[in-house]
Amino acid sequence: MTEAALLNLAPAPAATRAGTMAGERFLVLDSWRGICALLVALFHFPTTSMISQSAFVGGSYLFVDFFFVLSGFVIASSYGSRLSEPDDLARFALVRFGRIYPLHVLMLAAFAAFEALRQVVPQLHGTGAAPFTAGFDLKSLVANLLLLQGMGVEDHLSWNAPSWSISAEFFAYLLFAGVVFATGRQAWIWFAAGAATAPFFLLAFSTRHMDVSFDFGFIRCLYGFSLGALLAWFQHDSIATARQALSGGAGRVAWTLAELAMILVIVLFVSVAGTNDTGIAAPVVFALALYLFAHEGGLVSALLRSRPMLMLGSLSYSIYMVHIFVQGRMINVGGILERKLGLGIIGDLVLRGEPATGFGAGSAWIGFAALVAMLVAVVIASWFTWRFVEMPALAWFRHLSKRI
Repeated sequence: MTEAALLNLAPAPAATRAGTMAGERFLVLDSWRGICALLVALFHFPTTSMISQSAFVGGSYLFVDFFFVLSGFVIASSYGSRLSEPDDLARFALVRFGRIYPLHVLMLAAFAAFEALRQVVPQLHGTGAAPFTAGFDLKSLVANLLLLQGMGVEDHLSWNAPSWSISAEFFAYLLFAGVVFATGRQAWIWFAAGAATAPFFLLAFSTRHMDVSFDFGFIRCLYGFSLGALLAWFQHDSIATARQALSGGAGRVAWTLAELAMILVIVLFVSVAGTNDTGIAAPVVFALALYLFAHEGGLVSALLRSRPMLMLGSLSYSIYMVHIFVQGRMINVGGILERKLGLGIIGDLVLRGEPATGFGAGSAWIGFAALVAMLVAVVIASWFTWRFVEMPALAWFRHLSKRI
C-alpha cells in the first residue's frame, strides 16, 4: 500500500514541464485507492464464503499494481519539475520517508509485541511455528526496519507481509528523484524504458506470474510506477483541460457508460488474469482506468466523490498496513473460541486450491459474517492509525523538510 499511491497529499501547486499546475487533487482516484486497499484485505482473509472463494477476490492481489500506477502519476504530477536542486531532493526524500515509515514501524512493533506475547501465552501458539521464527525472525526484522523487504534481499514474505510494496515503492521514489535531477526533461525516456522492459523481465523470470513480492517486487513496482509517471508527463494537461470542460456536466451519459464499461473490464480482467501470465498486463489496464477516472466525468465518479468514499481513500494506507495484523488477531480469537465451544467458527479449509486456516469451516454463512466483521474492524483500526499516527507524523516531517 502503497506510498504516495495510498494517499495523495499534494504539495503546493507548481508549474509542470508542460505548463499546467501540479498538485491538482484527483478526488476520484483517492476513493479508488480506498476500494483497492479493501480488495487486497479481502484477498488475504481466509473464509469459506462465496466472496473469498470467488475468482475476482482470488486475483485481487493485482490491485497493488493500481497503487504503483497511481503513485507514479501523483509523484510525477507533483514533483516532475521540482527536483532540480540538491535541497529539493533532500526535502522530497524526507517527506516521502515520513509518509510511509512511521506507520510501518508501528506495525512492526505491534507484530513484535504479539510474538513476545506468544512466548508467554501457550493458547496463542496454535499449530504454527514457534515465536520469532518462520517470517518473524530477527534477521527479517532488520531487513524490514531498513525497508529492504521488497528489494530481493529476503527469500520469503516476513512480518507485516504487505509492506513489501512500500519497500519497493520507497526505492522507486528515490530512483525517480535521482533520474529527474540528473536528466531533467529527458527523464521520461528512462521511465519509458522501464515500463517497456519490466513486463518482459517478469515473463522471463517470474514463476508466479504477477504475484511477485519479496523477490522481484521492485521490478513490479517500477513497471506500474513508470506507466503512471508517463501518463502524468504526457496527459496531465489534457486531463486538466477536459476536467474543466466536464465540470458543467457535458457528456455525462457517455462518461458514465465509459466508467461502467471500465469497471466491467477490471472485474473480468482480475477474475481471469490472477492465475496466469495475463496478469502481467495489470499495470496497463490500471493505467487506462486511471486515465479515464481522472477526468471525473461520469456518475460513478460523482459517487466516488461522496464524503464516505473520500474518507475511505484517506484511510487507504492504514487499511493496507493494518489489515493483516487485524485478521491475524481475529483468527487467534476465533481459534480460542473454537477450542472452547466447537461451533465450527474456524478450522481448516481450502482457499483458492491451497490449505488454510480460516473462518466458516462449519458454515459459509459464518465465513461471510467474519468477513464483514473483519472489514469493519480494519476500517475502525485504520481510522485510529490515520488520525493519530499518519497525519501527525506527516505534518512533523513536512515541517522538518521546510527547515532544509
